[in-house]
Amino acid sequence: MRMLAGRSLALAALMMCVAPAAAAPAYRLVKTVPLGSPDRWDYAVADAATGRVYIAHGDRLAVLDAKSATVIGNVEGIEGGTHGTAISASNGRGYTDDGRNGQVVAFDLKSLKAIKLIPADQDADGIAADPATGHIFVIEGDPAAITVIDPTTNSAIATIKTGEKMEYAVAGEPGVIYVAGEAKRDLLKIDTRTNRVVQQWPTPDCTSPHGLAYDGVTKRLFMGCINAKLMVVNAASGQVLTELAIGRGSDAIAFDPKRKRIFSSNGGDGTVTIYQQSSDDHYELLDPLPTAVSGRTMAVDAATGRLFVVAADTQPNPTPGGRSRVVPGTARVLVFDAINTAR
Repeated sequence: MRMLAGRSLALAALMMCVAPAAAAPAYRLVKTVPLGSPDRWDYAVADAATGRVYIAHGDRLAVLDAKSATVIGNVEGIEGGTHGTAISASNGRGYTDDGRNGQVVAFDLKSLKAIKLIPADQDADGIAADPATGHIFVIEGDPAAITVIDPTTNSAIATIKTGEKMEYAVAGEPGVIYVAGEAKRDLLKIDTRTNRVVQQWPTPDCTSPHGLAYDGVTKRLFMGCINAKLMVVNAASGQVLTELAIGRGSDAIAFDPKRKRIFSSNGGDGTVTIYQQSSDDHYELLDPLPTAVSGRTMAVDAATGRLFVVAADTQPNPTPGGRSRVVPGTARVLVFDAINTAR
């Protein structure tokens, strides 16, 4: 009990590093991109190498040009529903998943046509590419496993058993992938050269970790939790350095390395929480960005600072306490530009 009390006091002291909210909005809505049906979506992924944003949209993967914020095509025919995306630009291929059917869909970056179905496991979710090995890591939640794919052969080369349900994954320093451990309230560190779990760091105050982002300069990880908290974790030691408040219903965390900003898209509140990183462990809370209830996933284009938030209109559920229902055909991408782009 004394150790827990000491830890709580230390975290409280670190929370004092958070400055008051800024007076002026940092972003403005510049465009709304209709997606329409189907009425399901999941992660949005911005890829600098291709200059695109990839949005898991039910039975297809919507592909947007990040600069013009227009849909340039879709990867279609993913009957079991897609969730994550990773890009291997050097091989001219992208990878998404068919979660229900337990397979990975490899597609051509030019034609956006599926070129191969790679066996994986059910409940495929987040996907991350490791720059060091070039391998693709597919997170399979319920099976508690990670399928590793080699893009040069377009085949699965390893399966990593983690022993727990997981959510999102992100590449860290060369040769490392980090994964949000949803079931055990922890953070997993994967060695991508040996395909082994080398660390499982506890984050006990984080209920159901979901979104995850990485700052390669400060070596900090930012992990979102459904209990409206953001964990700031030292990527070298696994120590939780501070806990920041975010909105309800967060499913994605993003980091803008140019402007040093951390984002949490909060589908329950219809906002994006934004923190300005003024130094390694000092964060200024900016004004919340209004989006739309249901806007739980997003991506940031690191080159421009542009935010892409996926949302839809909602209506009350007739079942008391039930989740709000999406109004059919209203799925869209809200595009926001940074007002002070020089920061």
